[in-house]
Amino acid sequence: MHGVVGRSAALTDSESSAKTRIMLLLLVAMTGVAPISLYMLVPALPVLAKTFDSNVSIAQMTVSLYMVGIACSQILMGPLSDRFGRRPVLLAGLGLMVVASAACSFAETLPQLIAARFFQAFGGASGMVISRAIIRDLYSRERISSMISLVIGVMMIAQMLSPLAGGLIENSFGWRAIFYATTAMSLVVAAAIALALPETRRERLASASFRRDVGGLLTSRAFIGYMLCQVLASQIIFTFAGGAPYIVITHMGRTGAEYGAWFALIGFAYLVGNLFCVRFAPRHSLERLIWFGLALQLAGSLLNLVCGLTGINQAPAWLFGTQMIVMFANAFVMSNSAAGAISVRPEAAGTASGAMGFLQMGLGSFLSQFGAYLGGHFTTPAPLNAAVFALSLACASTMVFIIPRRNVVVSEELIEQAEEESGIV
Repeated sequence: MHGVVGRSAALTDSESSAKTRIMLLLLVAMTGVAPISLYMLVPALPVLAKTFDSNVSIAQMTVSLYMVGIACSQILMGPLSDRFGRRPVLLAGLGLMVVASAACSFAETLPQLIAARFFQAFGGASGMVISRAIIRDLYSRERISSMISLVIGVMMIAQMLSPLAGGLIENSFGWRAIFYATTAMSLVVAAAIALALPETRRERLASASFRRDVGGLLTSRAFIGYMLCQVLASQIIFTFAGGAPYIVITHMGRTGAEYGAWFALIGFAYLVGNLFCVRFAPRHSLERLIWFGLALQLAGSLLNLVCGLTGINQAPAWLFGTQMIVMFANAFVMSNSAAGAISVRPEAAGTASGAMGFLQMGLGSFLSQFGAYLGGHFTTPAPLNAAVFALSLACASTMVFIIPRRNVVVSEELIEQAEEESGIV
C-alpha cells in the first residue's frame, strides 16, 4: 500500500513538472512571437528598399511602425484581458497576426507592407502583455520575477538568433519567405495556446470595471514607482542601442559585423543577469533584488561615464565592457520591478502590464532616436554615457522617493484583498 502511494505521489509530481514545462514553453512562445518577427525582417531592409524602388529610411518604417503597433496593442490588450479573459483576447490577437503576416507576404507596394506590419505587431504583441498577466495569475508575488526572468532568458536566445534566421531565409528564398515563416510560426503558437492554455484570470466582481482598475493603479504609489523603475530601466537599452552603432562604425571606424559581435555580448550579459535572477529570486525579496540591480547598474554606468570623459572607451572593448555590467544589473531591475508593478492590484494585472509595456515602447521610440543623435553628432561616447548614467540615476530615484516601504506595499495588498473578499470594492 505504501508503495502504491509512493508511486502515485511520484506520478503526481511528474505530471506537475510536465505541466510546468508546457506552461513555460507557451509563455515563451506567446512572448517571443512579436519580437522575433520584428528582428527577422531587419536583414532584408536593403532588399525591400531596392525591390520597391525606395530609400532605406522608408523601408525602415516597416520596423518603426511595427514598434508603434506593439505599443498601441499593449495599452488595449491588457485591459481587455482583464475584462474578457486571457484566452479569448490572446487568441484574437494571434489570429490577427496570422492574417496580417499572410498579408505581408502578398504585399505589392511598400505602403501595403508597412500597414500589414503594423497589424502584425498589433496582434502579436498581445502575447507580450498577456504573458505577464498570466504569470501574475499563476504565481505568488515572490515567484513572479523569477518566472519573468526565465521567460525572458529563453526568449532572448531565440531573439538573438532571429536576425541570422531572417538573413538565411532571405538569401535562400527571398524576402517574402520571411513572412511565410512568421505566418506559420504565429499559426503554430495560436494553435498551441488554443489546445493547451487554460483560462487563468480569476473571477472578477460584478462591480469591477476598467475605470476602477485604472483609478486604483494611478493612485497607488507602489504601482507608479515600480512601473517607472521598469520603464526607465528599459530606456537604457533603447538609448544605448540607438547611439552605439554610430559610435562604433562611424567614429571608431569598425565594421558592422564587429559592431554586431560586440552588441551580442551585452545581450549575453542581459541573458546571464536574467538567469542569475531566476536563481536568487526564490530566496530574496523583490525589493532587495531591485536594490542590488540598481546599485550595480549605477556603478556600471558611472564607470562607463568616467571612461567616456577620460577618453578611455574610445575602443569597443571598454565601451561594451562597462555596458555589460549595466546590462547584467538591468536584468535584475527590469524583471523585479515588473513583478512589483503587476502585483499591486492582481485583479488588474493585464491593465498594469499594458500600461507598462505601452510606456516602455512609446518612450523607447523617442529615446532610441535621442541615442542616435548623441552617437551621431558627437565624436566621443561621453554624451551617450551621460544619458545612460542619468537614466540609471532616475531608476534609483523611483525607489528612494516614490515606492513605499515593503510593509506599506504589503498592507495595501492585504487591504485590497480584504475589500474584494467582503464585496466592498
